[in-house]
Amino acid sequence: MDIYHIWASLKAGIKDTEFSDAVHSYLGHLKAEGGVAGYRVTRRKLGLGHPNLPEWHITLEFESMAQMDGAFNAVSSRADPVESFHHAVNSKVEDVFFALYRDFPDDHRVSGEEKF
Repeated sequence: MDIYHIWASLKAGIKDTEFSDAVHSYLGHLKAEGGVAGYRVTRRKLGLGHPNLPEWHITLEFESMAQMDGAFNAVSSRADPVESFHHAVNSKVEDVFFALYRDFPDDHRVSGEEKF
């Protein structure tokens, strides 16, 4: 599983539930279309977290890089309905950071001598 991480802060005046609803609409649409295997929307709790990371953390799970590429192609088409969903989220955030991680070891990894 490849896991795409997104951290973001809300722009001034954006309500937390307004943002959360927009993210669930957007990512729910991508999931229904087969673009993502799953996703989570989380928010920092009790002020615990690295000080350089924003309050909101979203993860998107992809079964393969091909699935992720397909989702990015769909979003970058800028065609509706996905463009409207994307804009409804993107317009509400600032200080956005991204990262890509994977389950380890990979399912396809061949066991044997470790390489450094």
